[in-house]
Amino acid sequence: MTILLFSLLAVLFLINVPIAIALAMAASIIFLIQGDVSLIVIMQRMFNSVDSFPLLAVPFFILAGKLMETGGISKRLIHFANVIFGRINGGLAIVSIAACAFFAAISGSAAATTAAVGSILIPAMVKKGYDKSFSTAVQATGGTIGIMIPPSVPLVLYGVTAGVSIGDLFIAGIIPGLLVTVSLMILVYIISLKNGYGGGETFTFSEFLKAFVDAILAILMPVIILGGIYSGVFTPTEAAVVAVVYGLIVGMFIYREIKPYDLPEIFSSSVVISAVIMFIIAGASAFGYYLTRERIPREMAEFMLGITDNWIIALLIINLLLLFVGTFLETSAAIIILTPILAPIASALGIDLIHFGIIMIVNLAIGFITPPVGVNLFVASNIAGTKIESLIRAIIPFILVMIICVIIISFLPSLSLFFLSK
Repeated sequence: MTILLFSLLAVLFLINVPIAIALAMAASIIFLIQGDVSLIVIMQRMFNSVDSFPLLAVPFFILAGKLMETGGISKRLIHFANVIFGRINGGLAIVSIAACAFFAAISGSAAATTAAVGSILIPAMVKKGYDKSFSTAVQATGGTIGIMIPPSVPLVLYGVTAGVSIGDLFIAGIIPGLLVTVSLMILVYIISLKNGYGGGETFTFSEFLKAFVDAILAILMPVIILGGIYSGVFTPTEAAVVAVVYGLIVGMFIYREIKPYDLPEIFSSSVVISAVIMFIIAGASAFGYYLTRERIPREMAEFMLGITDNWIIALLIINLLLLFVGTFLETSAAIIILTPILAPIASALGIDLIHFGIIMIVNLAIGFITPPVGVNLFVASNIAGTKIESLIRAIIPFILVMIICVIIISFLPSLSLFFLSK
């Protein structure tokens, strides 16, 4: 029956059935064949999976990111990054990565980070003489930082699914997120030197101060949110609400770039994105219910440990699996489905579940820039007005660098757990 379940899921994916519907439908068909579980129970499971207080953080962080994008915060962060890095070889491309890191600490979404920063910087890079495919690849890859640096929507989903502290996950994501950011900057600098992409204008110290003051409210937002979580002032869910209120006040009353007539579109687009994610969670819960009921996670753990009890080899196998799954399965669905299967294996191997969550998220982040799913590729290519096929060659060096980062993060748990061990 398990083989039939995954076969049904594969067929539904191939005929382009939406992920959430495919997951729920495959599980429901199997339960109907077995005849021992009512579909009403499946519906209750699906409803209960999204009836969760920690999951409220998801729609609120999405809304906060949308408010930041519309409220002029992304524009100010980009200008501030440009003042710092713009004069270096490949300056605008480095600014793109840096701006993504800044915006990641606000939005928690890879696609939102790609869209907010890319809509400004991809045209600017092309205008400065950068190759269009390179510019698009830089932005698509930079957007993946959105789910690594906290707050991160996928980290919230992993925390809820694995039953670990979301606040600890946020802390653990800081150094790995910065490692990926710096690694991508170095790659961009090397490629820019090779291709002769020059730096931008040189800014004076007074211009730096002006840009810093202009962006200070944007920079303070992650400090307030993460500081509040780590100090225990509010939970990650409450922090998401604080982010929305902060973004609304800054965007409407201080920067004054959000007008009252902008709010319906901001709210409606946030609701649509949130609904899609919640629907995927609900569908994945039905799928996961079957796996759990049939003891698939335990059997997978026993099978893996039967192959090897060496945590290094096992972790390499898990990384390969995550890289493969990330190429064709949406990140939220992958987290909900794979966490109950892989977390017990990680625990049995003595791998800290906080550290394992970071490994999982960074692995799946690569899926944002690999076809056929490659959400960031589609977002960036639409902005640039170019075809996905033309990006494949340009994106390969970025994928290789991110894989190297995955290996480093996997086998140096102190990177993830450094602040938690203090």
